[in-house]
Amino acid sequence: SIGASSAENTYGVAPDNIKDSLDRLVRSYPDQIAGHDNEFLILKNGLKFRLSDGRTNKTFRELLENPDIDDMFYSTYPTGAEPKQPAINADPGRVRFEPLFVAMYGDCNKGDVARNLRAIDWLPKHDGGKVTITTRNGVATALEKVSRELDDLPDNLIRYLVPAAGTYNCRTIAGSRARSMHAYGAAIDINTRFADYWRWVSDDRTQPRWRNRVPIQIVRIFEKQ
Repeated sequence: SIGASSAENTYGVAPDNIKDSLDRLVRSYPDQIAGHDNEFLILKNGLKFRLSDGRTNKTFRELLENPDIDDMFYSTYPTGAEPKQPAINADPGRVRFEPLFVAMYGDCNKGDVARNLRAIDWLPKHDGGKVTITTRNGVATALEKVSRELDDLPDNLIRYLVPAAGTYNCRTIAGSRARSMHAYGAAIDINTRFADYWRWVSDDRTQPRWRNRVPIQIVRIFEKQ
């Protein structure tokens, strides 16, 4: 992930794109989100979250630390695209409105997330052991499908996947107050021997060096699920 921040750059989502983005959000979480109107995202348990705090231009740091619902759509994930150097601060999925995720997955600091975790087999044909992942929003089921498909890849690709480097961890993102997706039990790290996380490899954090060693076949299987 590229996480450098530039004070000169501000971000916002075009109003015409908000409704489509919200509609996709509702479709993506059918067990949790009931719908939306012009002001609120509405959960099935009755909770409502205001869509916008009225600020249309925020720095990347402000997006990370204090986003609203519509800020989450500032950058679109490029499904099916070939790996390449991303634009500065283009990091789809990194900006998250924390109260929504806590409502859906629970608060790990209160033990909520742990109650919804399930251990699944990770690449059992290659002795990958077990990983623990949330059952909320179908995450465990999806990861089981990913694991089965990855398990059938050629042997020369398995080194990128075994050993896995962790799933549930009640922590924040390094260098940020925002919770990691690991804190919701909804993320997995594959073999970090081949990781090129910008905080590990960049001497100058204002100009992160992009590098990728993970074969695209692996990415496509995760994207599929």
